Amino acid sequence: MLSHTKPALIDRFGREIRYLRMSITDRCDLRCVYCMAEDMTFLPRSEVLTLEELEQLAQVFVSLGVQKIRLTGGEPLVRQGVVSLVAKLSAIQGLKELCMTTNGTRLAEFAEPLKAAGLTRLNISLDTLSEDKFRTMTRHGRLASVLEGIDAAISAGFEKTKLNCVALKHYNADEAGQLVEFAMSRNLDISFIEEMPMGEVTSHGRVAEYISSDELREQLASQFTLTPSAEQSGGPARYWALPGSASKVGFISPHSHNFCGSCNRVRLTATGRLLLCLGQEHSKDLRHVLRSRVGGEQDLAAAIVDAMQIKPEAHSFDVESSDVQVVRFMNMTGG
Repeated sequence: MLSHTKPALIDRFGREIRYLRMSITDRCDLRCVYCMAEDMTFLPRSEVLTLEELEQLAQVFVSLGVQKIRLTGGEPLVRQGVVSLVAKLSAIQGLKELCMTTNGTRLAEFAEPLKAAGLTRLNISLDTLSEDKFRTMTRHGRLASVLEGIDAAISAGFEKTKLNCVALKHYNADEAGQLVEFAMSRNLDISFIEEMPMGEVTSHGRVAEYISSDELREQLASQFTLTPSAEQSGGPARYWALPGSASKVGFISPHSHNFCGSCNRVRLTATGRLLLCLGQEHSKDLRHVLRSRVGGEQDLAAAIVDAMQIKPEAHSFDVESSDVQVVRFMNMTGG
């Protein structure tokens, strides 16, 4: 295995890359309105990285200084063999944190096996506490299955679990206070996310549905006392404490408070495309390098290091534009 005495992944702007978001599938059992079209065509399985390829890539990234990996999708729990993959990744020497973002629909079944396999932490999507709104926003599924999954994660012993809510002005922003209360009742953190302009959606107008983190925080301040917190999760969220509660409220603000200056992460799609920025198309095809089987891990490591030189300084989302700014949907990007 390759080894490095200091971080090898440093971009042109001096940012050290310590965090890899690894998508293991583009498939999902929901069709959330902000994430994908209702009628999706998913990738042929031959184009998706195998579990062995995902493990090999993870090992190389960790050898290059990555300390945190988050498994994403699509919905990672629809990928066959996900528990065995978690067990293999959690055993990689030097990896400090192995997390997963999930929609929660299958956690009632998977929470305990994932915990036993070595998964460190969970982020669970929860956009609403209304069954009707849940069906509108996801087009499929049952809210009850997500709530059961959240409780299963707590029962399995996961700590520092975070709820994620994509806030849309006329869909669910009025529920922000209820969602915070729900998180507090279970000692969970919750983050509200400004919608990102990924893929062409027909269910709503993104300009009309945009609500800034500042506006949402002001709305919550009428119900809760929010005090700035210095806590960092290694991601883009900025947190506020709730005095008297173990829960915190986070805001992920790609539009109103650009977080690019401290970016410490890259994304790997399910097809092996290394995305250097969520909001740009700069990328490197690692699947080609992986499957060429010429130089093995040395070639993979060199390709990853070289890719740091095309990592852009920032994304360029325009909150006032209704145009599609990034063609790929979030399920193709890795949530």
